[in-house]
Amino acid sequence: MTLRLWMAVLVRSVCRTALTAVLCGVLGASMLAHHSPAAFDRTKEVTLVGTVKEFRWQNPHTWIEVMVPDAATKKEVLWGVELTSPTYLVRAGWKSNLIKPGDKVTIVVNPVRSGEPAGIFKSLTLADGRTFLERPARLGTAESK
Repeated sequence: MTLRLWMAVLVRSVCRTALTAVLCGVLGASMLAHHSPAAFDRTKEVTLVGTVKEFRWQNPHTWIEVMVPDAATKKEVLWGVELTSPTYLVRAGWKSNLIKPGDKVTIVVNPVRSGEPAGIFKSLTLADGRTFLERPARLGTAESK
């Protein structure tokens, strides 16, 4: 193998390695960001009283879209609420048909820091007064009584 050919192979190899490292870094960062709680302000709670527009029972996260009247503008605002996976919700007593479009609900969320109408789920109270969380109540806690 000539020196020129050997150099070309070496340059290609280094370029491939560098490209692979960059791609791993970008993909790894986006995977970590997906599960990062940094987008949500866990020090604040917002109570949403409104009407379910859509309930998406899906992996990896279940979603509720709820129309909430804005007191200032008198217009309805669409809020997106992210929940955990259906697997955990089933263990906490949820079913895929627990809520449906048109249902009146009260949902407590930790809002996103950006101020957009979205948040991470804390609790759901149905019109009949039943309350649901994401995880089963632990024995000895107030929720288990």
